[in-house]
Amino acid sequence: MKPVLAAAAALVLGAAVAAPAAAITRGGSLDGQDHPYVGIMVSSTYDADGELVPQSRCSGSLISPTVYVTAGHCTFGADSVEIWFETTLEPTPADFGYPYEGATSVTGTPYTHPEYDDAAFYLHDLGVVVLDEPVELDRYAELPQVGVVDTLPKGRNGAVVTAVGYGLQAASSNPVQPERNVAELTRYQADLFVLNTQGANGAGTASGNQSILLSGDAKHGGTCFGDSGGPALVGDTLVSVNSYGLNGNCAGVGGMFRIDQERELGFIRGFL
Repeated sequence: MKPVLAAAAALVLGAAVAAPAAAITRGGSLDGQDHPYVGIMVSSTYDADGELVPQSRCSGSLISPTVYVTAGHCTFGADSVEIWFETTLEPTPADFGYPYEGATSVTGTPYTHPEYDDAAFYLHDLGVVVLDEPVELDRYAELPQVGVVDTLPKGRNGAVVTAVGYGLQAASSNPVQPERNVAELTRYQADLFVLNTQGANGAGTASGNQSILLSGDAKHGGTCFGDSGGPALVGDTLVSVNSYGLNGNCAGVGGMFRIDQERELGFIRGFL
C-alpha cells in the first residue's frame, strides 16, 4: 500500500495473513484463456543471510516470450521475481499464499523506470522483468502507439478498456474485519470505462498526462490490491498498467499509469 494515495494495488505478502490477494473486484468475470499473457508475480529481496524473502505480489503482461511489463512499485527494490501464468493458483501454506504448489513458474530480473521515485510512485510507475527463459504463447500483449489514450472517448458508452489481474475481489480497510477480504488467486477481467486522463487530485500530472482514471463499481467490477502492474487493454493493446486506488476498500475508481508515451515506450523497447 502506498502512502501518497489512500491505496495502491500491490499486495504486501507480509500482510497476507490479514489480507491475502486474489482478483479483480466483484462485478468482473473469470478470465480463463482470454488473456494468457497476463501473469502473477512475486517480488523478493535478499535478507541479511543472503536468502530471498518474498515481499509483494503483483500482476503484469508479457509483450514477448521474455519481456514482462508491470508497475514500477512492483519491481522497485526487488532482487528477483518469480512469475506464474496459470489461470488459478492454490497457495501453500494457505495463510501466507506463497509459493504456489503444483504450478509452473519462471524467474526473471526486474528493472524499474529510471525516473521512478518511490515517494511519488505514480509519476513513473513502470517496471520491466526480463525472464530467464522464454514463455512461448500464441499471442502477447502489444505496445500502443504514442498518445493513443488521448484518442479514447470517455464514459460507459465510449471508451471501454479491459483490466486484467490476480488482485483482491473484495477488501476491507478495517483491521478487525479481515474476513471481508476475498482472495482466490485467480485471473479475472473487468470491462471498465475511462473517466479522465488527468490522474486523481493532481497525481500523475506533474510532467504531463501520465495516469488515467478508470471506473469501478459493483456491477462491472474494478481493480484492487494485487492487480498492480496488470494491464488496461484495448483488444490486446496494452495502454496502461494498474498503479493506485483511492481507498482501502477498493471502492470506486482506480488509477492506471500510461505507457503510451515516448519515454515509457523507449524504456520498454530497450529490453526487446
